Amino acid sequence: MKEIAKGIRYIGVDDLDLDLFESQYDVPEGMAYNSYLIIDEKVAILDTADARKGEEWMQNLEEALEGRQPDYLVIHHMEPDHSACVAPVLDKYPGITVVGSAMALKFLGQFLPGRAIQSTLAVKEGDTLPLGTHTLKFFAAPMVHWPEVMVSLDTATGILFSADAFGKFGALSKTAFWADEDPDWACEGRRYYFNICGKYGPQVQALLKKLGGENISLIAPLHGPVIRKDLGYFLDLYNTWSSYGVETEGVFVAYASIHGGTAQVAQMVADKLKALGCPKVAVSDLTRDDRAEAVEDAFRYGRMVVAACSYDAGLFTPAYDFLHSLHMKGYTKRKVALIENGSWAPSAGRVMKEMFGAMKEVEVVGDLVTIRSRYKAEDEAALEALCKAILK
Repeated sequence: MKEIAKGIRYIGVDDLDLDLFESQYDVPEGMAYNSYLIIDEKVAILDTADARKGEEWMQNLEEALEGRQPDYLVIHHMEPDHSACVAPVLDKYPGITVVGSAMALKFLGQFLPGRAIQSTLAVKEGDTLPLGTHTLKFFAAPMVHWPEVMVSLDTATGILFSADAFGKFGALSKTAFWADEDPDWACEGRRYYFNICGKYGPQVQALLKKLGGENISLIAPLHGPVIRKDLGYFLDLYNTWSSYGVETEGVFVAYASIHGGTAQVAQMVADKLKALGCPKVAVSDLTRDDRAEAVEDAFRYGRMVVAACSYDAGLFTPAYDFLHSLHMKGYTKRKVALIENGSWAPSAGRVMKEMFGAMKEVEVVGDLVTIRSRYKAEDEAALEALCKAILK
């Protein structure tokens, strides 16, 4: 536990045993489930934790309460990694008032079927919850990244309780409690953003605009370190990410190779791009590297080369899954160049063009390069032209 401001305590928990967040994202440094407690004339619990760490979270809550009875349980986001402990809180404090958006309270009934709740309070955009010295002001944040999400601002301290926005992978005991002490924040924050919230850039933009006129001193997310310094840096990153701007000038080379031939060509392309003066070249093996990191890099750079094998008259599965993930996450405003490999009936290029064609504002530049099994000297000119096209 840690006091982040007078009367406001962090009571979250770390999960160091979790291997896959949301059963799909690698989290080698675990995950933090953040929760906060405001102790004033009225006492408010701000979100709970995942059931995996429920007992530990309840212990934190009891210790932080120091004998006080909580008046409110505020649900900013109903996803179970933040609301799984609502039931034990209701068991222990049956008279507590559960506060959330109307949709959050509806979802609560879905997650706790048949459960009678004595007192609820539905809040909407602009509503406030006076606690004494502290007052929470609510802002609707639909589809950041669920439709029921609210964020709140403590008008006394300027602390923004931002739900999943400004979150990050990693347990706080493995990274840092404060974001300014975490040298990896941007890397894992970016991987978190594009895989969790990436599809909802317009909605994130809308929230940033709402908060633009507010006096924010600190950002307290539901995952990852608390942001207390250089808020402009983090807000600028979120503005770039949610507007699908280019964060880093360079080219991302993503390849999926079965027997090594496509991998060889992809590395040759990376070397050529560097020789042509590309400021940054990142390379990912889609068959072995973390797909979430590949998605992150696809959004980080404005240009991408995808090299993939033909497979079952279509596209090699790791490449197909990668492009499907990009489509799901709203990949847009980018330029791509394509390389296919096929020994007898190349088909990868056709499928990649179709998949990118279904994405908004994605331009396929240059001519499709077709490799027949292995690189040959006669492929040199086409690869050189492809590199120049993606850099143009």
